[in-house]
Amino acid sequence: MRFLFKTDYEDDIKLFPHSGYVVSYGILLALLLIAPYVLSSYLMSQLVFVCIYAIVGVALLILTGFTGQASLGHAAFLAIGAYTAAYLQTYNVPFPVYFLAAGLLTGIIGAMVGFPALRLTGIYLVIATISFALIVEEILARWESVTHGNEGMRVKTLSLLGVTVPRDSPTFYYLCLAVLVLTIVGTLNLLRSPTGRAFVAIRDSETAARSMGVNVALYKVKSFAISAAITGFAGVLFAHKLSFISPEMFTLQLSIEFIIVILIGGTFSLHGAVLGAIFIVMIDPFLTYLKDDMPGIIAGIAATFGASPATAGSIQSSVAAFASLNGLKGAIYGIIIVLFVLFEPLGLYGRWLKIKLFFQLFPLYKRATFKRQKIYVKSERNR
Repeated sequence: MRFLFKTDYEDDIKLFPHSGYVVSYGILLALLLIAPYVLSSYLMSQLVFVCIYAIVGVALLILTGFTGQASLGHAAFLAIGAYTAAYLQTYNVPFPVYFLAAGLLTGIIGAMVGFPALRLTGIYLVIATISFALIVEEILARWESVTHGNEGMRVKTLSLLGVTVPRDSPTFYYLCLAVLVLTIVGTLNLLRSPTGRAFVAIRDSETAARSMGVNVALYKVKSFAISAAITGFAGVLFAHKLSFISPEMFTLQLSIEFIIVILIGGTFSLHGAVLGAIFIVMIDPFLTYLKDDMPGIIAGIAATFGASPATAGSIQSSVAAFASLNGLKGAIYGIIIVLFVLFEPLGLYGRWLKIKLFFQLFPLYKRATFKRQKIYVKSERNR
């Protein structure tokens, strides 16, 4: 078991607490860099979506996980970034310019959303962000001179420094990976800054933060702006990956998927955004497998245990009908949220930390280690 003793402030705010982190992340980065040479094109496409969802997950963590401000409107910020890129492309604006412009515009709009939401908390803030998302979706559908309405917009192939970057190329994957890494590193440094500490103070207690001199209103707006800007950057990559965008792509369900990313991964760590993104991206392949292959497998198992061909065929058709239900995906999302909130509120990364601690403390591990203490002596409360 490793014990870390901090002797000064610089040691306490290191990006990597010890060399083990450097080695682990170095190996992970090396594996991600060689992924295009060993994985199929389908898996690489899924990995690109993992990067994009993880970027949005990090953005949502800044607002929800670290500042305590709930949002169900991040699909709207993603749409603003995507449409900004598609619109500026029509004027042959180079990629670096419209990439930065999308983030800047989305950040400004995020700050504008943050101002009216200053006096709202909890469910009322959630309703306000949902209203914003619905307004943006309606604007995209109605403002046909800019967005082409429900017909959507075709997004040109990305061109970087005069080099064409197809959406399925390894170069595009490396671009998405680079944006994700920069986003994570930038967020880690943000959390170590006075601004990041103010975010966490607001999340823990607005009253205490205000009494310590933190301008709560200002930092809430900053959190909205930063989170929206990062989501705008992800929107540009999202648009290029799909090569076509329309208003119905940026619905409330997409915002719910982003919330599921941080709920499943863990709302207290950036690792959770990546783990949650992997989980949510793999839901669609799982549903495809459930629809196409599972009925035959279940029917085969039934036949193995003595079911007649007619019974096995009936079972197969019943399972296929169930897997084809229109609301199945939404139902699975709901079940996942309920299960994680009830049984694993710390998410996948929280579970990983518990497993790691189990092996670190073995054989001294006790089941009660992770139970929340309810009785404290006075000296413990004052520590």
